[in-house]
Amino acid sequence: MKRNDFIKRLGMSSVIIPVLASCNIKDGPTPITEETSTDTTDSSGSATEDSCTITNTETAGPFPTKNPSSLEHVDIRSDRTGVDLDVEITILNGNDSCSPLEGAIVDIWHCDKDGYYSEYGGTGMQSINFTSVHFLRGRQVTDSNGKVGFTTIFPGWYNGRATHIHVHIYDKNGNSLLVTQIAFPEGSDSAVAVVNAATAYGYTKGMSGYTYNSKDNVFSDGVATELSTISGSLSDGFSLTHSIVVNG
Repeated sequence: MKRNDFIKRLGMSSVIIPVLASCNIKDGPTPITEETSTDTTDSSGSATEDSCTITNTETAGPFPTKNPSSLEHVDIRSDRTGVDLDVEITILNGNDSCSPLEGAIVDIWHCDKDGYYSEYGGTGMQSINFTSVHFLRGRQVTDSNGKVGFTTIFPGWYNGRATHIHVHIYDKNGNSLLVTQIAFPEGSDSAVAVVNAATAYGYTKGMSGYTYNSKDNVFSDGVATELSTISGSLSDGFSLTHSIVVNG
């Protein structure tokens, strides 16, 4: 999805600071559409009765954001390069028939294309030291449709984990509602496979040694409530949409 169209669709009510200029992306293969998410919403953004299930709780560690309130922005790329990814998350209130939850605070964070996290490093868990920077971390507040949006890059992967994005959701008063993770559709034609083969964009690992969702230590019990929908291409960037149901 083109950057301007993404921001227009999201609505300016969820934008806290302006989006930075996006990176230019070169030509790539045929666009991908992956309709594999189990999230079901009606035209108002509310989940249907059959899909109104509270999203799985997951671990925030080992690299949670240390001071998320200081990272209120839409474009979370900083100096990280890679394939562009627009992330749109809808927060739904499981205590109100999965209606959109306005005013929820949503933090996200994920690794860069090489599998490294900001705010950590210099240890056996992550040898490269990124303790003084805050790339690929951000906070937004949901609009009247329960939506937030972020401009980021497609995450890479690291040993033992499938591609994923961490999410922590709070109510408007800052009380924690849910810590979860977003899973990515997989397969030979998936965006995960296409991006990790894109050496021209700096993704050098390929899929050799990749840990799939079914073997992942977080997602191996199933991703029915955590699997996102992804569409797009290398040339235009990808778009991820996902609904998260909380006890609001």
